[in-house]
Amino acid sequence: MRVYSAFLLILLALGLAILPHSRASALEAIESPDQYSLPADMNGVHFYLITVDVGDMVYDNFGHTALRVFDENTNTDVVFNWGVFRINGGPVSFSYNFFKGIMNYELGTQSPSQEFALYRSQERSVWQDKINLTNPQKEILYRRLLWNLQAENTVYPYQYFFDNCTTRVRDYLDEALSGRIASVNDGITDSTFRDQVKAHYESVAVIGFSLDVLMNSNIDRLMSEWEEMFLPLKLRENLYLIESDVAENGVRNKLLSDSQEVMLFAPPTVETDPYQIASVGLLVPVLMLLLMLKKIPMSYFATHSRIGLKLPGFNFRLLGLLGIVTALFSGIYGILMLGSWFVSEHLDLHHNINLLLFWPTDLLGLVVAMRWLLFCTPWPMTHNSTPFLNYYMMAHLFGMIVYAVVTFLRLVDQATMDIGVYVLPGFVLFTLLIWLVGFEPAKPKNKFF
Repeated sequence: MRVYSAFLLILLALGLAILPHSRASALEAIESPDQYSLPADMNGVHFYLITVDVGDMVYDNFGHTALRVFDENTNTDVVFNWGVFRINGGPVSFSYNFFKGIMNYELGTQSPSQEFALYRSQERSVWQDKINLTNPQKEILYRRLLWNLQAENTVYPYQYFFDNCTTRVRDYLDEALSGRIASVNDGITDSTFRDQVKAHYESVAVIGFSLDVLMNSNIDRLMSEWEEMFLPLKLRENLYLIESDVAENGVRNKLLSDSQEVMLFAPPTVETDPYQIASVGLLVPVLMLLLMLKKIPMSYFATHSRIGLKLPGFNFRLLGLLGIVTALFSGIYGILMLGSWFVSEHLDLHHNINLLLFWPTDLLGLVVAMRWLLFCTPWPMTHNSTPFLNYYMMAHLFGMIVYAVVTFLRLVDQATMDIGVYVLPGFVLFTLLIWLVGFEPAKPKNKFF
């Protein structure tokens, strides 16, 4: 169940295509805005930005943003949350729809006490800031929220970097401010989407590593300042730099003021660098196994021989464990990348150079690795299967050589240097090792030679 949950959470984290987007919001126009009744006294309506820090679950590692609306006229206090999704049709159907790119989120509302209780149970820090708007600006934002509450408007096609709980708040505020947020955030940052993905998944190493493998060059372009505000803490930081049209004693306020720490918890613990784990976890045992190589005669006269391992009872079990891990990771990564290319709208999983390393067919290696682990002997080959194995291994090594060339000569836009430095050497040596000792050659047809 934990493996399935990790797989599902990887899909949740992937989002839709990362294509160039306009720096300005493109909200659907509200038809007949007069149909939405406003409070009699907008001076009594107050808006607050709710910013939630990252959590220790995969789906909350980027944080969260919501809007709080308090109306003194009716004494109502509501939090608007655009991060609600439902697992309709069961987890399998939900996962498949996510894999295809069908990602429907919706607007949910509840009281601040309910909202904050959830974050307290998750031990996530929460900040609240008052949003200083003029009455006409409040009217625009209030109508937008009423429009969004209509049944036909609550559900929206979620796009992880471009249309999520935080960008909804950003876009609605930008609309109320007549585009001011977009106009003052029109530069280019020095950070890519991949940088942010890796930084925010430091507390869940296996997911951060997996996303780095699975996502292609679409996430390697520099973000604009506008796009960077898909991050809750970055949105809050940038809104603090904007002046409000509300003035007190002739001095204009900042857009955000009256900051409150609703609750404060320690951030999630950063795990060990996954690339160091992958490098040491594969390279060290492979080097040890290479030191255990020995020549094994295949006939009485030792005319024919093969390479084997000393202490086969221990070393083949170690080889089997390594084989199971590499076959699982390589095969699953390959299936996700190749399968999505044909059936999914997650364009950031398509045309991935990492397919040169991670092949869907490697998953079949689980059977071979289980034999190494259980029987402590190489897989027996026949004269018919030997050529297939040799071609497969040669093709794999050729793919690795091509990967090394495009990585270290920087011939592709996709960021692959970490994989090239930390994963590729161990993967190459492991492939050579199992080619040498993992398969027992077919015995010579002529027993005398």
